[in-house]
Amino acid sequence: MGGRFAIPLIAAALAGLWGAGLALLHWQGGSSILDRLEAPLIDLRFLIQGPRPVPEGITIVAIDDQTVQQVGAYPLPRATMAQLVSAVGRMSPKVIALDILFVDPGSAEGDQALARALGETPSVLAAAGLFGRTPQHAADPVGDSLSGLPTAQRLLLPIDALANTSALGVVNIATDASGAPRHIPLLVRSGHQIIPSFPLRTVSIAMRHDPTMGADSLMIGDVTTRTDSGYALPLRFYGPAGSIRTVSAGQVLQGYIQQDAIRDSIVVIGATVTGGGDAFPTPFDPVLPGVEVLATAMAHLMQGDGLIRDRQVRLADGTVAVLLPILFVLLLAWHRSIWGFAIIAVVAISWIGLTVFAFMQGIWLSATLPLLTALPAAMIFGAAQLWLDRLRADRLNVQSRTLRRFQPPSLTKRLAEDPAFLMKPVRQKAAVIFIDLSGFTGLSELLPLDETREMLRGFHALVDQEAVRHQGIVASFMGDGAMILFGLPDSSPEDACHAVEACVGLCSRMESWIAGLPDPIASHIGFKIGAHFGEIIASRLGGDSHQHITAIGDTVNVASRLMEVAAYHHADVALSDDLHQAAGSACSVFGSGLLDGTFPTSIRGRSGSLPIWLWRRNASIGQMHSDSGDIHRSPS
Repeated sequence: MGGRFAIPLIAAALAGLWGAGLALLHWQGGSSILDRLEAPLIDLRFLIQGPRPVPEGITIVAIDDQTVQQVGAYPLPRATMAQLVSAVGRMSPKVIALDILFVDPGSAEGDQALARALGETPSVLAAAGLFGRTPQHAADPVGDSLSGLPTAQRLLLPIDALANTSALGVVNIATDASGAPRHIPLLVRSGHQIIPSFPLRTVSIAMRHDPTMGADSLMIGDVTTRTDSGYALPLRFYGPAGSIRTVSAGQVLQGYIQQDAIRDSIVVIGATVTGGGDAFPTPFDPVLPGVEVLATAMAHLMQGDGLIRDRQVRLADGTVAVLLPILFVLLLAWHRSIWGFAIIAVVAISWIGLTVFAFMQGIWLSATLPLLTALPAAMIFGAAQLWLDRLRADRLNVQSRTLRRFQPPSLTKRLAEDPAFLMKPVRQKAAVIFIDLSGFTGLSELLPLDETREMLRGFHALVDQEAVRHQGIVASFMGDGAMILFGLPDSSPEDACHAVEACVGLCSRMESWIAGLPDPIASHIGFKIGAHFGEIIASRLGGDSHQHITAIGDTVNVASRLMEVAAYHHADVALSDDLHQAAGSACSVFGSGLLDGTFPTSIRGRSGSLPIWLWRRNASIGQMHSDSGDIHRSPS
């Protein structure tokens, strides 16, 4: 009898420990996996709830396409900005907040005019924190309420002539892996300073009260706002772009806006111009302007109507995450049948329904955490050894077939569906990347064979991971080099963009990998990448017992030769203009990482010249990418 209950009790205890481990990560706010899984579910709850009424008292003055066409320049000249601020100031706003980084001086007359205009009315200027790839959080040995604040490596501040006339606030926004804004850090550390956010500073001036900080909340006047860890303000969007009252800066300059639209309001001036780059995807709109994201945070601070995800909410998430897997395991132990799984399904659906209901009340319960702890535990315990053995056998069978073919998984799947795939050569457009280790041949003569093999294993694993992550396949490993194809087994309009993104991803991963090698090795090794887009001939080569898929043609040869061009110019990547054009301007990695303009270069073994682009990783300035909630903001 004791043995009968021992296994379920041990399984329940292990399930509870599993839940407690994930709950601890969730409590600390440090699980990017949970945040990635939660993102689509929180977006779904936004859509189920639908748009909400927007509080009064905030007006956005948008530097839009009409304004830029009217003025004839973007960014607007400082003199024009001075006219805009003065025109808004004459309408008696509570405060004017400029979501624009004035980090470089303009004309002396324009700067002086803007400084005078800012001095005539309460105003807030934008500053921006520069963070590393993963934002650091301040550790506080005494454990006060300001521990855990995001820490900027340095700040981008307005020029002194303007900063001396206005208050300052940090405009950084925390996004998830998809780039959607999730939080506004209300306080940011920089050195020994603590700088308030742009929304917090603006609302404090408008309400004429300094914020009072609590353990996981802050109060401005008689409005209390509950915050997440590190005084992060969760965003609760009101609707698509334009939900918050927005007027054109061009109409303000022409005097078409009535004073009632601005009097006694917070006025936020920011750019919504097409192609300005300051926009974020949200559940309601794929291009919500950054100025409206900040205005949304201001509305939360004024009304206290933001999402609640404080310690109490996270504690509730963690408690359910521990109890739910224990309950599921015990249910299966009690009634291991279809009824046990049916009860589990009902409980899981009920939790999801509860999270939706709570969201309607402004409470952000995690839909992901309890289910992520409970469902795997229930599945593992309920499926029993037979299911696991069958799955293991199927996996071994698939792996065995794959190893015999030595083909990437995507090609293995295609070959299983179509055994005649590429029996006849096929001409098609594709992107080709070559990557090669510099200095490896000489280094391999000095290293022991085991160390050489381990280096190559790490390099090959890195290349394979980046290729798969960007929907490419490694066609072949050639010792200390590799050829990656984008367009097999099926071509896509995104192949060129995926290839460019893979080049950038390979550069980042290679730098980290080389930095992790011992210094005597790292100092003698480097890498080079060549990439091209054009027509290839894809085919199967080999005999009946073993075949592999490869590509040949001028495109492949050019891509290989471009590695030499990259090495000659001391660049990380040399990519052809054909690839650049095929990727298009919508490709997310285009920007300051690519050197401006193209130039023709000759390719060894090929007549004529080829326009190319060079990319150096250390040329990427002013961009802060987000990967699991990174805080970022591009200067306006």
